[in-house]
Amino acid sequence: MVATKLDGCPAITRLRVQAIEATLSGHDRRLTLTLGAIAELEAAFGAHGLDALEVHFKRGQFTAREIASILGAGLRGAGETIADAEVLQLTHRDGARGMAALATALLLTAFPTLKEDASAVQNAPAPSDQD
Repeated sequence: MVATKLDGCPAITRLRVQAIEATLSGHDRRLTLTLGAIAELEAAFGAHGLDALEVHFKRGQFTAREIASILGAGLRGAGETIADAEVLQLTHRDGARGMAALATALLLTAFPTLKEDASAVQNAPAPSDQD
C-alpha cells in the first residue's frame, strides 16, 4: 500500500507499507515496516521524525544490533512476537551480509528515496556488534 500525498506534508509520499519475505533460521517469515514499526525504529535510533531516521539510514553503516532492530521491527510489523535479542539469534543462508542485505531491502520498501543511496548501503562494511 502506498500512502497518498496530503497537501503540505511531503513526507507522506515517501512512506510506503510493503511486505517482503525471507527465510531466517530455516523458516519463511514476513517482514513489514508499518507506521508502528517505523515509530519503533525512531525510538531505537534516537531519531526525531522520518527525515532524521532517513538521514541515519543514508549513512549506510549499521551495527549488528541496528540490523536486529530493523529486522525485529519488520517482523513485529508483520505480526510476529519477537524480541531483538531473539532476532540476534536468527540466521540467514548468506550470513551477516545476508542479514544486512535483508535489512536494506526492508528499508527500501518504506523509504524509496534511499534507493538513490542503495549502492552506498550495499557496499557498506560488514556489520559489527559494537553496541
